[in-house]
Amino acid sequence: MDAQALSARLAAIASPQRMRILSMLAGEALHVSELARRVQMSRALLYMHLQRLEEAGYVTGRLELSNDGKALKYFEIVPFDLTIDLATIVAAVRRSEDQQHSEEVQRSEESG
Repeated sequence: MDAQALSARLAAIASPQRMRILSMLAGEALHVSELARRVQMSRALLYMHLQRLEEAGYVTGRLELSNDGKALKYFEIVPFDLTIDLATIVAAVRRSEDQQHSEEVQRSEESG
């Protein structure tokens, strides 16, 4: 994971509301309306937070049909392990620098 990807992963959970959402989903997949009730948040705001979490790979959503034929959106945790220590940060920065150097070499070869 490079520095940009690490920053995006951290930013996605750098919110007390998103941490609460992850906490609620830790035990079970929940329908959006139930999750909104549990975290005491509007569904519109909840969807915004869930989108950030889903883009970062922390949760996934799926549609299920209820007994009466309604489409219900459920979200659940995608198992993850995120370790933040100095070694992780140094490695991420080095990957970013290596990637940037490779892109510069490629551009130089293409133009020369």
